[in-house]
Amino acid sequence: MTDPLPPGAPAPPATFHRRAVAIADRLPELREALAGWLDSLGLSLEEQEDVVLAGYEAMANSAEHAYREGDAGPIDVRAEELNGRLTVTVTDYGTWQPPVPTNGLRGRGLLLIDSLADHSAKVHREDGTTVTMTWLRNGATAV
Repeated sequence: MTDPLPPGAPAPPATFHRRAVAIADRLPELREALAGWLDSLGLSLEEQEDVVLAGYEAMANSAEHAYREGDAGPIDVRAEELNGRLTVTVTDYGTWQPPVPTNGLRGRGLLLIDSLADHSAKVHREDGTTVTMTWLRNGATAV
Protein backbone atom coordinates (compact mmCIF):
# COMPACT_ATOMS: atom_id res chain seq x y z
CA MET A 1 0.00 0.00 0.00
CA THR A 2 1.26 3.48 -0.83
CA ASP A 3 2.02 5.75 2.10
CA PRO A 4 -0.67 8.36 2.75
CA LEU A 5 -0.08 11.86 1.46
CA PRO A 6 1.62 14.22 3.90
CA PRO A 7 -0.54 16.98 5.41
CA GLY A 8 -1.08 19.81 2.95
CA ALA A 9 -0.04 17.77 -0.11
CA PRO A 10 -2.36 18.06 -3.10
CA ALA A 11 -4.64 15.09 -3.68
CA PRO A 12 -3.82 12.89 -6.67
CA PRO A 13 -5.93 13.62 -9.73
CA ALA A 14 -9.21 11.69 -9.65
CA THR A 15 -9.13 11.21 -13.41
CA PHE A 16 -6.70 9.88 -15.99
CA HIS A 17 -6.81 10.29 -19.77
CA ARG A 18 -4.30 9.40 -22.44
CA ARG A 19 -4.64 9.05 -26.19
CA ALA A 20 -2.19 7.03 -28.23
CA VAL A 21 -1.93 5.23 -31.53
CA ALA A 22 -3.25 1.67 -31.20
CA ILE A 23 -0.02 -0.07 -32.18
CA ALA A 24 1.21 -2.96 -30.04
CA ASP A 25 4.68 -1.53 -29.37
CA ARG A 26 3.21 1.81 -28.19
CA LEU A 27 0.96 0.16 -25.58
CA PRO A 28 3.56 -0.51 -22.84
CA GLU A 29 4.05 3.26 -22.46
CA LEU A 30 0.29 3.70 -22.08
CA ARG A 31 0.13 0.79 -19.62
CA GLU A 32 2.93 2.34 -17.52
CA ALA A 33 1.17 5.72 -17.45
CA LEU A 34 -1.99 4.04 -16.16
CA ALA A 35 0.04 2.12 -13.56
CA GLY A 36 1.65 5.34 -12.35
CA TRP A 37 -1.71 7.02 -11.92
CA LEU A 38 -3.11 4.00 -10.09
CA ASP A 39 -0.12 4.00 -7.74
CA SER A 40 -1.01 7.56 -6.70
CA LEU A 41 -4.45 6.37 -5.55
CA GLY A 42 -3.17 4.16 -2.77
CA LEU A 43 -4.44 0.87 -4.17
CA SER A 44 -2.85 -2.35 -2.98
CA LEU A 45 -0.32 -3.92 -5.32
CA GLU A 46 -2.80 -6.70 -6.14
CA GLU A 47 -5.53 -4.17 -7.03
CA GLN A 48 -3.12 -2.22 -9.21
CA GLU A 49 -2.01 -5.36 -11.03
CA ASP A 50 -5.61 -6.42 -11.71
CA VAL A 51 -6.53 -3.01 -13.14
CA VAL A 52 -3.36 -2.71 -15.23
CA LEU A 53 -3.69 -6.26 -16.62
CA ALA A 54 -7.37 -5.82 -17.55
CA GLY A 55 -6.75 -2.37 -19.02
CA TYR A 56 -3.78 -3.58 -21.02
CA GLU A 57 -5.79 -6.52 -22.37
CA ALA A 58 -8.49 -4.11 -23.58
CA MET A 59 -5.80 -1.92 -25.19
CA ALA A 60 -4.23 -4.93 -26.90
CA ASN A 61 -7.62 -6.03 -28.23
CA SER A 62 -8.12 -2.59 -29.77
CA ALA A 63 -4.67 -2.67 -31.38
CA GLU A 64 -5.24 -6.14 -32.79
CA HIS A 65 -8.91 -6.08 -33.79
CA ALA A 66 -10.10 -2.51 -34.36
CA TYR A 67 -8.10 -1.29 -37.30
CA ARG A 68 -8.05 -3.16 -40.59
CA GLU A 69 -5.01 -4.20 -42.56
CA GLY A 70 -2.48 -2.58 -40.28
CA ASP A 71 -3.92 0.93 -40.49
CA ALA A 72 -3.35 2.32 -37.02
CA GLY A 73 -5.87 4.58 -35.35
CA PRO A 74 -6.34 6.26 -31.98
CA ILE A 75 -7.11 4.64 -28.67
CA ASP A 76 -8.32 6.54 -25.60
CA VAL A 77 -7.74 5.25 -22.10
CA ARG A 78 -9.71 7.00 -19.38
CA ALA A 79 -9.91 6.19 -15.70
CA GLU A 80 -11.75 7.75 -12.81
CA GLU A 81 -12.08 7.09 -9.13
CA LEU A 82 -15.24 8.41 -7.56
CA ASN A 83 -16.98 7.31 -4.37
CA GLY A 84 -15.08 4.04 -4.16
CA ARG A 85 -15.71 3.10 -7.79
CA LEU A 86 -12.70 2.85 -10.05
CA THR A 87 -13.71 2.84 -13.70
CA VAL A 88 -11.39 2.35 -16.66
CA THR A 89 -12.60 2.74 -20.24
CA VAL A 90 -10.68 1.87 -23.38
CA THR A 91 -12.14 3.30 -26.58
CA ASP A 92 -11.08 2.78 -30.17
CA TYR A 93 -12.56 4.27 -33.33
CA GLY A 94 -12.16 1.39 -35.73
CA THR A 95 -14.28 -1.48 -36.99
CA TRP A 96 -13.56 -4.72 -35.20
CA GLN A 97 -12.47 -7.57 -37.39
CA PRO A 98 -13.89 -11.04 -36.82
CA PRO A 99 -11.58 -13.15 -34.64
CA VAL A 100 -9.07 -15.30 -36.47
CA PRO A 101 -9.29 -19.02 -35.66
CA THR A 102 -6.56 -19.97 -33.19
CA ASN A 103 -5.01 -23.05 -31.70
CA GLY A 104 -6.89 -22.43 -28.44
CA LEU A 105 -4.07 -20.49 -26.80
CA ARG A 106 -5.54 -17.10 -27.69
CA GLY A 107 -8.95 -15.49 -27.57
CA ARG A 108 -9.39 -15.32 -23.82
CA GLY A 109 -8.89 -11.59 -23.31
CA LEU A 110 -12.49 -10.67 -22.60
CA LEU A 111 -12.80 -13.60 -20.18
CA LEU A 112 -9.70 -12.33 -18.39
CA ILE A 113 -11.15 -8.83 -18.17
CA ASP A 114 -14.43 -10.24 -16.81
CA SER A 115 -12.58 -12.22 -14.14
CA LEU A 116 -10.42 -9.28 -12.99
CA ALA A 117 -13.04 -6.51 -12.85
CA ASP A 118 -16.11 -6.42 -10.63
CA HIS A 119 -18.11 -5.40 -13.69
CA SER A 120 -17.23 -5.06 -17.37
CA ALA A 121 -19.09 -4.21 -20.55
CA LYS A 122 -18.19 -4.03 -24.23
CA VAL A 123 -20.12 -1.77 -26.59
CA HIS A 124 -19.57 -1.93 -30.36
CA ARG A 125 -20.66 1.18 -32.28
CA GLU A 126 -20.39 2.13 -35.93
CA ASP A 127 -17.52 4.44 -34.99
CA GLY A 128 -15.64 2.10 -32.65
CA THR A 129 -15.74 0.01 -29.51
CA THR A 130 -15.62 0.89 -25.83
CA VAL A 131 -14.70 -1.54 -23.08
CA THR A 132 -15.63 -0.35 -19.60
CA MET A 133 -14.25 -2.04 -16.49
CA THR A 134 -15.26 -1.17 -12.93
CA TRP A 135 -13.78 -2.13 -9.57
CA LEU A 136 -15.67 -1.46 -6.33
CA ARG A 137 -13.46 -0.29 -3.48
CA ASN A 138 -13.90 0.53 0.16
CA GLY A 139 -17.42 -0.90 0.44
CA ALA A 140 -18.77 0.83 -2.67
CA THR A 141 -21.77 -0.80 -4.30
CA ALA A 142 -22.77 -1.25 -7.91
CA VAL A 143 -25.09 1.34 -9.36
